[in-house]
Amino acid sequence: MDRIKKLCAYLEKCETFADVACDHGYCAEYMLANNLCERALISDISAKSLSKAEKLLSDYIADGKCRAVVCDGLEKIESSVEQVLIAGIGGEEIVKILKNSYIPRFFVFQPMKNARTLREYLLNNGCALCADDIFTDGKNYYFVIKGSRAQDNKNGSNCYTKAQLAYGRDSLNNPVLREYLQEELNKKREYLSRGMSENSRAALSEDARFIEGVLSGEFN
Repeated sequence: MDRIKKLCAYLEKCETFADVACDHGYCAEYMLANNLCERALISDISAKSLSKAEKLLSDYIADGKCRAVVCDGLEKIESSVEQVLIAGIGGEEIVKILKNSYIPRFFVFQPMKNARTLREYLLNNGCALCADDIFTDGKNYYFVIKGSRAQDNKNGSNCYTKAQLAYGRDSLNNPVLREYLQEELNKKREYLSRGMSENSRAALSEDARFIEGVLSGEFN
């Protein structure tokens, strides 16, 4: 639940809120219970998975404040919804959802992997990122990207350095990133002590050197 609490801190008060791939529906519950939205939508591609959130939010659904939708991504989520959260799935999967539908007016995305892929897509499609950070629940690390589709970013991913693209603009000033990168570097050094092909070793060594450069501030 610590992850949910920290993730919800990035959400803003709005009229309509959609929690896509909502899992248990805790974030929608947070928005409704704290009067941070007038109406909420919860969705999942699986009716069985969505039933967990429907049970949690049954009172809000009965009151007409929450609506459950079985759909793939944003397929049945109106583009007029003010703020959209997509968390707990991969960055490439989020990009696929956006390509198949639209970029929400305001969004908070928490990719479980491939955050760079998502970050580049948003930047190269004119999005303004007001938060591009990392947090931890004490066990795992999570990148979070918050922004809007406002067309005020004309430079695309060129406005980011290589390190910012890899790990997030705001993350570079966050001590949590140093913890994450040190753990990643230790893993890569341990892998390099094992037997592997020359190509694999070269790629892994390059990754390790990049992390070392980010930690030293060379690529920031």
